[in-house]
Amino acid sequence: MSVMKRLSLIFRSKANNALDKMEDPRETLDYSYQRQLELLQKVRRGVADVATSRKRVELQINQLEAQSRKLEEQGRKALGVGREDLAREALTRRSSLQTQIADLRVQHDNLQAEEEKLTTASHRLQAKVDAFRTRKETIKATYTAAEAQTRINEAFSGISEEMGDVGLAIQRAEDKTAAMQARAGAIDELLASGALDDFSGQRGDDIQAELDRMGGGHDVELEIARMKAELGQGPAPQGAIESGPGQPQQQPQQYQQPQQAPSNPTQQYRQPGEGL
Repeated sequence: MSVMKRLSLIFRSKANNALDKMEDPRETLDYSYQRQLELLQKVRRGVADVATSRKRVELQINQLEAQSRKLEEQGRKALGVGREDLAREALTRRSSLQTQIADLRVQHDNLQAEEEKLTTASHRLQAKVDAFRTRKETIKATYTAAEAQTRINEAFSGISEEMGDVGLAIQRAEDKTAAMQARAGAIDELLASGALDDFSGQRGDDIQAELDRMGGGHDVELEIARMKAELGQGPAPQGAIESGPGQPQQQPQQYQQPQQAPSNPTQQYRQPGEGL
């Protein structure tokens, strides 16, 4: 195969593929139906033209027959008055008219036969056009339903172009939402740890965070001491053994000496500024 033939084949295949994508079966059916209607209209005009010609021939035949009858009457009248020459001339003209009438009758019969053929063809074509119209509407409805079903299935499966764009938009929104949530959580952790300053004016949060860290370190030391005691590496504090890990150590209550009442009752009512 030569290069030009291959190029021609490739061009025709590409053009055919492009035409297939551009072609809408519904539009093609409508165009075919329109062409059939135009053809049916031409046939009907042909029938009307033949019928008009037939009617014109009939009128000519009627006129010639009327002239023939008139010449016959004139010939009779001429014979009645003894004018045989006039009677012969009238009958000669009448004979010529009869020949014309015979020719016109042949034409009339031919036109009538042609009119009948065209009328029959028109009826058959009308039936075909009606059947094609019914078939066309059925095919169009089926194609429209199939197209709608295909679009619905593509939408459900997510493979359509529109739903693909929607899915990508949803995915981008979810990614941005997750990123914002992660950023908010990281900022909260940094604020809680004191790595970032809180400019809202709540300074007590820094002190509370420092106290929480000190409490957490004390619990760790108690836990280490308890574990050493279990391993036999050293005694554990009594508070750590009793309270266990994660519980605050109970402080022993100190003995408070009761206050003695003053021996001199008058000392209870000394005025301010007075000496002891």
